[in-house]
Amino acid sequence: MDDKDFLDFGKTTIDFIANYIKTLKDRPVLPNVEPGYLSQMIPGEAPVKAETWQEVFKDIERVILPGMTHWHSPHFYAYFPAAPSYASIVGELLCAGLGGVGFSWICSPVFTELEVITLNWLGKMLNLPSEFLNCSNGSGGGVIQGSASETTLICLITAKDRITRRMKSIHPDWDVGMIRSKLVAYSSDQANSSVEKAGLLATVQMKLLPSDENGSLRGDTLLKAIKNDLENGLIPCFVCATLGTTGTCALDNLDELGPICNQYDLWLHVDAAYVGAAFVCPEYRHLMTGVHYADSFNVNCHKWMLVNFDCSAMWVKDSKYLIEAMNVDRIYLAHDKQGVTPEFRHWQIQLGRRFRSLKLWFVLRLHGIEGMQQHIRNTVSIANKFAKYVESDKRFELVTNSMGLISFRLKGEDDWTQELVKRLTERKRIFVIIATLNDKYIIRFCICSPLCQEKDIKFAWNEISEQATEILQAKHHPVKENLNQPSVKSYDDITLRIENLSHESKGI
Repeated sequence: MDDKDFLDFGKTTIDFIANYIKTLKDRPVLPNVEPGYLSQMIPGEAPVKAETWQEVFKDIERVILPGMTHWHSPHFYAYFPAAPSYASIVGELLCAGLGGVGFSWICSPVFTELEVITLNWLGKMLNLPSEFLNCSNGSGGGVIQGSASETTLICLITAKDRITRRMKSIHPDWDVGMIRSKLVAYSSDQANSSVEKAGLLATVQMKLLPSDENGSLRGDTLLKAIKNDLENGLIPCFVCATLGTTGTCALDNLDELGPICNQYDLWLHVDAAYVGAAFVCPEYRHLMTGVHYADSFNVNCHKWMLVNFDCSAMWVKDSKYLIEAMNVDRIYLAHDKQGVTPEFRHWQIQLGRRFRSLKLWFVLRLHGIEGMQQHIRNTVSIANKFAKYVESDKRFELVTNSMGLISFRLKGEDDWTQELVKRLTERKRIFVIIATLNDKYIIRFCICSPLCQEKDIKFAWNEISEQATEILQAKHHPVKENLNQPSVKSYDDITLRIENLSHESKGI
């Protein structure tokens, strides 16, 4: 491929991406393929002779898109947001074009320098305690990791190393292997699956403690577990508190957990992968009350901050513990500027790293703080409107409403809710997933796409309502006499009903 081909291919691809995003609403959110479909469409061997870029480009629409789940579709309500912006896409393109592997400052000084600056910018936007920032007088700072999963593992490994060193200094005769075999960590039973996986990978027993009725991990539960484990000769070392659990976006109580962690010298990591983005808005910052107790904090910019995957921001109060746990030096890694600026290879699992701060820099500059705040607030507003649809229909129970995530269920048997999700998935018009809270199935409905508008949630509610009607008719549900009410057959009538309820509540 020569310069002209590259320019033509690149321009055509940019046009394709813009058109893809523009027409997403018209594509089924879920693909209609079976496992192994692609092997029937493309050869089993690589081509012997080079093909033209035009031949390759034709296959994007023919073989690639049919197997895509369209995460950026306005009909995608599963998991969490993963929608980029044009600013992020261009930043990613430039990152690939410039290349480089920034494992040390000398490899490309701008890799390190821009990451320090953008993480300071973002930390200030979120109003994090100054100890977490590179610009503070301490040894704290921010770094970009690949994911919240990676961040939790790194912090657990660091906590494991820290407590091992401390116990060895107190008990020089203790075997390191024996110390590590007694380590135990804690999180909520509502924490992301990656927290449990971190325990497996770090070979530290991860105890998933019961949350309260709201899905929150409380201080008395943690304290009881710590005391019990100490009595049994175990060594507590780490707590992962979640702000925005996967199932319902519940918030663990940092004001209760923090003092306990500090008292027993446990590393407190705050996983705010989703909710953390909302802290750019002052009205939501009360939700992270108690964050000053934490040793580390994480938010995924690639969730709700218009940055494409991967870009997970992690801050620590004292980077020396990371460096002690992960520092493996070789003579070929040395340079004459060491000690003046962070060496991020000591802050992560891998050696090499991409220029990810470039796309974050583009997004923060091209959207600004006000643009990011508007994006967060618009998402919450749309979610609240969907919650009103749920509340307006007596067949449903609104379980939680937190940020951009609504959880609800069909009243009655658990398998009715499960059947509803199954039908919606098979129809492929919207994509939602199931979760559990208090031993009941719930449906998660998360506003994920920046393209999502009120008309889209009307469409989604109409789809949900129609399938619920069919299920309840088949189950001979006691409320079937209400199934023919206009309020649940037409989303336009639902809107009118909600407006009437709103007027009644105001005494109009």
